Amino acid sequence: MQFGVCTSIEKSPVMKEAGWDFIEEHVQNLLQGHLPESEWKGMERLRAAALPVYAANCLVPGAMKIVGPEADLRRLEDYMRVVVERAARVGIKVLVFGSGGARKVPEGWDGQKARRQIMDFARMATQLASARGITLVLEPLSRKECNIVTSVAEAMTYVKEIGQPGFACLVDSYHFWRNNEPLEELRPAVPWIRHVHVSDADRTPPGNSGTSDYRPFFRVLKEGGYDGPLSVEASGFNAEVGFARKVLDYLRKEWEQA
Repeated sequence: MQFGVCTSIEKSPVMKEAGWDFIEEHVQNLLQGHLPESEWKGMERLRAAALPVYAANCLVPGAMKIVGPEADLRRLEDYMRVVVERAARVGIKVLVFGSGGARKVPEGWDGQKARRQIMDFARMATQLASARGITLVLEPLSRKECNIVTSVAEAMTYVKEIGQPGFACLVDSYHFWRNNEPLEELRPAVPWIRHVHVSDADRTPPGNSGTSDYRPFFRVLKEGGYDGPLSVEASGFNAEVGFARKVLDYLRKEWEQA
């Protein structure tokens, strides 16, 4: 099991000192698929990395629509070619397809058409990513943040229909708990889960609120054989060694006791 933090490359020395294994960056901050090569500074920033940049989230900006009448698959493909090529150069292994603003279904838009648009994007992006050894993971989001792909069970319908090893599922404890998803719906999905996000139910770092018990959640993952990466995606993560180490120790204990 490897534990990481969603944070910037510049904070990776602190995370390394605290004992973390990797960091997860932000696509819009690091890979910047909308920028021409002459303006991209990602490789320069990478020189400051004290840990591997294993994953990157926030794949598509909200203004670049995947669903709805403004969606342009050719434009999305041009964007994804740049993102994937830069991700490969950085050494990223996982791209997280959450992007609630980009995939949100506009009012009055046909639900089945929305699903086909997400499928078309996912197939295209998976083909590009797989060619560079990168896995695309679909993230179910809170129903308060998006109105499509809002449960692990729903995400799995996309994963199974596409049926490619380079397209898998992510589970995020925050969204999972916020949507009141039953653990029994997580269990059959575990073989297809390739990445995990965690935070307390109020989106603060694990252990911060004192009200979130990760052990039942972790137990289902462990029983299903999950031993992949786990990233903390939380607000208010203090970039100090003592705090970062405390969060990591808490997570390790919860995992061991699950």
